[in-house]
Amino acid sequence: MLALIASAAIAADVTETTTTKTTTSTGTLSEYEPTKTFIVKEKAGPVTYRYGKTVTYVTKKGKTLKEDEVRTRIKVGIPVSVHYITEGENRVINRVEIDDD
Repeated sequence: MLALIASAAIAADVTETTTTKTTTSTGTLSEYEPTKTFIVKEKAGPVTYRYGKTVTYVTKKGKTLKEDEVRTRIKVGIPVSVHYITEGENRVINRVEIDDD
């Protein structure tokens, strides 16, 4: 019985960590509808991305775009770098970088 209590106490000290790898892809934005559709034409063909809980839009120089700037500057045909994580078979965007400054 004492061994059972000791093993339960040891198990309680175990912690689990999760790491998330962010990947970056580049291409030309081919379809875009805020919060719904984000498709990038990449070398291998069109890739559909899903929106994460929050998506940050920035310029190549690192300036974060405000909401009104996103509406006017993110449009079909612009080159983008998409930073995303993979959840199952989905690519989930967390950051979009545009060349425009």
